[in-house]
Amino acid sequence: MKRIPWKLVVASAIALSLGVAGIHALKAQQAAPAVKRNVLLKQDSVAPGREVVMAQVELPPGGREGKHTHFAEVYAYVLEGTVNMDIEGEPTKTFHAGEVFFVPQGKIHEGSNTSGSTAKVAAVFVAEKGKPLTTQVQ
Repeated sequence: MKRIPWKLVVASAIALSLGVAGIHALKAQQAAPAVKRNVLLKQDSVAPGREVVMAQVELPPGGREGKHTHFAEVYAYVLEGTVNMDIEGEPTKTFHAGEVFFVPQGKIHEGSNTSGSTAKVAAVFVAEKGKPLTTQVQ
């Protein structure tokens, strides 16, 4: 029976480790660009137990929000660019600058930008006061 030199075993283990680390680094670089959310206003509503939150959302080219829900109704206006919206139980819809869309409370949804330029959306949330505004889902 032929013995494998220990240096070969160590070199192979190091090469395997570097390869795995390289794959993880490559995947991190290929991840979708980060979506920016900026809360512009947060105000108690006249409706008991509700608050109104206004935010601007920027989706860079290739950006995705990740599937999520809100304890809120969402009313959105596309300021710039193009947004693809996937809402649970509905076909994917594409919205361009100047168009509006609505997301019902509790519906799983995800906005994305497959165009070559940044998309900006103004969103108004009529939310349950004291609940998290956004909840990510798998």
